Amino acid sequence: MSVWDAVVGQERAVATLSQAVHRRLQPSGLAHAWLVTGPPGSGRSVAARAFAAALQCGDDGCGRCADCAETLAGTHPDVTVLATDEMQVRKDTVVQLVRRASVSPTRGRYVVVVVEDADRLRDVAANMLLKEIEEPPPHTVWVLCAPSPEDLLPTIRSRCRQVTLGVPRADAVARVLVDRHGVSAGEAAWAAAASQGHIGVARRLAVDPDARRRRREVLQVPNRAVGVPGAVEAAQELRDIATEESTAAVEAAQEAENASWLRTMGVQTPEELPRQVRAQWRELQEQHKRQVRRSATDGLDRALLDLLSLYRDVLLVQAGAPVPLVNADMRADVERLARRLAPADVLRVCDVITTTRRRLTQNAALPLALEAMTVRLGDPAA
Repeated sequence: MSVWDAVVGQERAVATLSQAVHRRLQPSGLAHAWLVTGPPGSGRSVAARAFAAALQCGDDGCGRCADCAETLAGTHPDVTVLATDEMQVRKDTVVQLVRRASVSPTRGRYVVVVVEDADRLRDVAANMLLKEIEEPPPHTVWVLCAPSPEDLLPTIRSRCRQVTLGVPRADAVARVLVDRHGVSAGEAAWAAAASQGHIGVARRLAVDPDARRRRREVLQVPNRAVGVPGAVEAAQELRDIATEESTAAVEAAQEAENASWLRTMGVQTPEELPRQVRAQWRELQEQHKRQVRRSATDGLDRALLDLLSLYRDVLLVQAGAPVPLVNADMRADVERLARRLAPADVLRVCDVITTTRRRLTQNAALPLALEAMTVRLGDPAA
């Protein structure tokens, strides 16, 4: 057993990181800023946490010692992980990280700071982080995670050693579903293909019938986007379907957090809170609202990726390419679209979906962005 076992299908990246851990005591030393990049679902944060655990471990990430267990559980005193639920990383959050990075380790070999979604650093916050990683304390290691190097300031990425993760192979994802979650081989193979290498999505599709239903409804959106009225209705349906799962999970976690917070304060309802802590309660509720907004945005982005996979299959059928379809279970729908649309129209649709994904991160008016997209789905040549 090793901390690297959780990093699925990333042999080259694991080799780079584990080699750096093994050589950390040599004269050349260890790079004190790392950038782990890869597409959604590739396991960026898993790799970063495994790296942090291996740095603290006396046996290069054995997976059995207290340092490994505590790091992976998020309780190690010398490992800080920023996993933001907001669209942007705030300046005051970076201030706290910098302060933590400047303190000597209490028990481990390093102070390790992992910043998931480092691509959400903006302006002042990004420049503050740049100043810190230019001259970090000798005991500090920064590990930044982002979809691609271009999502960070050039000055930041130039000061980091980069490790690139790819999309895990479908067979590797399927093997995880079979070995760790008891999924049948057939279900695992389908979920791995449908998830396009996203392990978390593959797990939900394999074990949750509602997740499979929602995905199929998303892929039916092009059939419902007929005419402007149908396109507007399809846009609303897409938004409802895509946010149903993500917001439900977040809201359940928030209810538990609220209940725990109230118990800690010795009350049962918010109305019973002492006046001096009501501001903290309001801040917690504002944080929850931001979490729901981000969760909804992430859910929509996943739905758009599913739509892109549908049109990718259409292009493969039109080209007669001997390549497995992502949506093999919907081959009849794929072939129907392939007959109805010209290849140039399919490419236009893909461009529109990609543009809509980008708009999700730019605070665009969401209903209008989705309606503009579904109108083009119904009439790609418009």
